[in-house]
Amino acid sequence: MLALRLVRLIETESDKIARSLVAKILCSPHTREMRKFPEPELLAGTEELLQHLSDWLLHKTSMEIEVRYRAFGARLASEDVALADCCWGIIITKEFLWDFLQKQGFLRGPIELYGEMELLCLLEQFFDHALCYCVEGYEGERKLAEPRRPSSKPYRALNLAAFVP
Repeated sequence: MLALRLVRLIETESDKIARSLVAKILCSPHTREMRKFPEPELLAGTEELLQHLSDWLLHKTSMEIEVRYRAFGARLASEDVALADCCWGIIITKEFLWDFLQKQGFLRGPIELYGEMELLCLLEQFFDHALCYCVEGYEGERKLAEPRRPSSKPYRALNLAAFVP
């Protein structure tokens, strides 16, 4: 499986990739509030994910991804990091890994293209699920932290026509 070979490359280079990725996240205007975390903590978490990326993509269950990323979202909420910063951090990570793989020169022939597409699907699925679970954990933490108060706004029907091209 070519996709596995590409993931192993990420795992092998995990320390270098993690340093570059964390620097990018901390410099991004979309993730300013991620600077509330100590850089060594961000680096350790990022490196741990990258070192075991093949496990996360191929062997971890949806429940294991849910547990990790709900906890991550709850932690961000408890540290008062904006939800948008959290979402951007995950998107930046996914895009950074994809850019890294493209720069490695693997993506040339039909077999490599198939491996690229296979890996893209795995990465997309993993990071999409991570993002959703992170948001769920974030929102859950916020609901626990805020007192319940009745909504003063009346219910308005959602105009789905606005979302259809």
